[in-house]
Amino acid sequence: MAEADDPLALASRAGLPPEYRYLHEAFPRERWSLGGLHPTARRWLHMHGGFRAHQAQMAGMVGAWRGGQIDVRALHGALIPALQDFLQHLDGHHRIESGHYFPALQQLEPRIAAGIDLLDRDHDAIHHHIEAMVDTGRAMHQAVASGAGDAADRAARLAEVLDRVAPELTRHLDDEEEIVIPLIALRGDPLG
Repeated sequence: MAEADDPLALASRAGLPPEYRYLHEAFPRERWSLGGLHPTARRWLHMHGGFRAHQAQMAGMVGAWRGGQIDVRALHGALIPALQDFLQHLDGHHRIESGHYFPALQQLEPRIAAGIDLLDRDHDAIHHHIEAMVDTGRAMHQAVASGAGDAADRAARLAEVLDRVAPELTRHLDDEEEIVIPLIALRGDPLG
């Protein structure tokens, strides 16, 4: 099935289907007080909170540039290091999840295997976005560093990619939390 025709594709879904929400129903978000959560679940939420904060920070930088409060050189000086940090952490986090946690979670709770597979497919979709952010970030950096006349255009292209990625990453983080946090809270950390 083509991604455009797949109602569960990250770009088109509005949330998890009911058959993947049974863990969340057993341990809903309202019960996720950080003091009572398993330490691994707390770390997971902390990491995801960091990704959300990074996205908001980069959106603020882009908004300041679009609003004329900073020029393209100032945007470059702030956004490129923030983007590099964001991408490193996101890629590393996904490698740990896909390579270690997701297989272990599927063994711990076989009934949710299809939901974990969905999250892993999300990682593939997000990886394409990571590549686009790397490419447009590099193009912006090269244009600004060389004093090229198209630096503002390159910045606008990066800003458009960031705009496009944000809702999909947010959707993935929310959906992943609705599977993983209750599973770890109810069954423990499968890796230790």
